[in-house]
Amino acid sequence: MSIIRREVLHLALGAIALPVATRIARAQAYPVRPVRIMVGLPPGGQIDIVARLIGQWLSDRLGQTFIIENRPGAGGNIATEAVVRAPADGYTLLMCTTANAVNATLYQNLNYNFVRDIAPVGTTNRITSLLAVHPSFPEKTVAGLIAFAKASPGKLDIATPPIGTGPHMAAELFKMMTGVDALIVPSRGDSPMLADLLGGQVQVAFGGISASIAHVRAGKLVALAVTTATRSAALPDIPPIGDAVPGYATGGWQGIGAPSGTPADIIDTLNKTINETLADPNLKAKLEDLGVEPMPMTPAEFGKLIADETARWAKVVKFANIKAE
Repeated sequence: MSIIRREVLHLALGAIALPVATRIARAQAYPVRPVRIMVGLPPGGQIDIVARLIGQWLSDRLGQTFIIENRPGAGGNIATEAVVRAPADGYTLLMCTTANAVNATLYQNLNYNFVRDIAPVGTTNRITSLLAVHPSFPEKTVAGLIAFAKASPGKLDIATPPIGTGPHMAAELFKMMTGVDALIVPSRGDSPMLADLLGGQVQVAFGGISASIAHVRAGKLVALAVTTATRSAALPDIPPIGDAVPGYATGGWQGIGAPSGTPADIIDTLNKTINETLADPNLKAKLEDLGVEPMPMTPAEFGKLIADETARWAKVVKFANIKAE
């Protein structure tokens, strides 16, 4: 082989190897600076609490700070659009929730398409919502609450976090399946909703279990039921709504998303780290104490969940004629 041919072959092989080497180096290097996780709700609620736990564990495992940045408003669309418009480099992530799947139908003029513009990275947990009442409320069972509402049509207010969130949709599903004539009153987040419930401004609420569980344990709120098909390990004495309303079962979810086009190796690094984190016994115990269940998934599995949930909640939004604020 001539010297020239050897040189050409050497350069060609080098050109083939370069992209592979670049991807490996990028995956090994990521992250080299702080990473932001956008949360579309105010601080203090269930979504925010879990996001901060996950962020801290990712920081410890990947050696860079994962900063939780709250961008509340428009049902989470402000935070989502900020991530959609961010560089696809893995340094701006989104805490995705059930609301993102609901918003695809709820909002008619979004500036993005969630399925197209956000790349699924990995799920973090299932979410159990809780039906709770102020201690002064006369009914202490789901059946009693339904009877109370039917005896006084239009006089019962049910507080929830913002329109489109998991607890809000759980309340809409409850209203749809029981036929009660009640007014659902969405708040700006779990914290302001809980403040109203604890203060007696409202007497009934659907909310994330993580935000309210301490108040239930302290006797400041009375838990009537959980929204999932089975009991929560965190509140094992509290029955599912389905015991009183056959067929009722719903739960939310959280996960991490990134701007579409984020390199696959970065997504793989994040997914692997998230799933390793969720397998850690200490984190599992913390999450379960908050009433949420760790739920590791691959990016492909998370993408299917988003598609399925978008189709499911579209039916409820249309049936209940839910309108965005």
